[in-house]
Amino acid sequence: MIEQVHLSLCADWQLPCRLVNHLKINNVVSPISDQAGDAGGPQLRSGEEQQRLLDDITTLFEHRISFNEFLGFRIQQLDPGPIRIGFQMRPELIGHYLFGRLHGGVISSVLDVTGGLAVMMGIAGFHKEENSEQILQRFSRLATIDLRVDYLRQGIGKEFLAEAEVVRLGRRVAVCSMRLRNDEQTLIATGNANYIVS
Repeated sequence: MIEQVHLSLCADWQLPCRLVNHLKINNVVSPISDQAGDAGGPQLRSGEEQQRLLDDITTLFEHRISFNEFLGFRIQQLDPGPIRIGFQMRPELIGHYLFGRLHGGVISSVLDVTGGLAVMMGIAGFHKEENSEQILQRFSRLATIDLRVDYLRQGIGKEFLAEAEVVRLGRRVAVCSMRLRNDEQTLIATGNANYIVS
């Protein structure tokens, strides 16, 4: 069984403008512990700071992006990957009233946001020395360039789970692969997307 805002957004999949401006104005920086064991090497996020990052991303994704909250998207797995997002079927998500099928727009949306979240976690993994606020600043620049969805079967089920993995993470563009399954593990759709990361 799948377990179980706000301000205007700067652009698609971006941090709320007020929070971005707050971070820029106040230059918020949290302490980062040195886990590299090398006094001259990079200071890596502590376990506490990593948990804070996961909590901040979860809050942003599930509650501050009101579209995700309306669709009922819930993070099932962030770290380690693959990224997993689950949601339950509801009457508001039906695209064909005779058959009770999931709307194609909901399918493409969950694949897109799952891919974006996978890229965000890829960025966090690459910049292990940065704290939560710094990673969320990077998140504010993330946006979808293009998305291809292959609808393989009817979106029928009580619960759905989307997964995403980063195929390539470059300095400017990231490539992601996504899948959506129902509660019987039937593959409903696949997707591939490119995201701008800087």
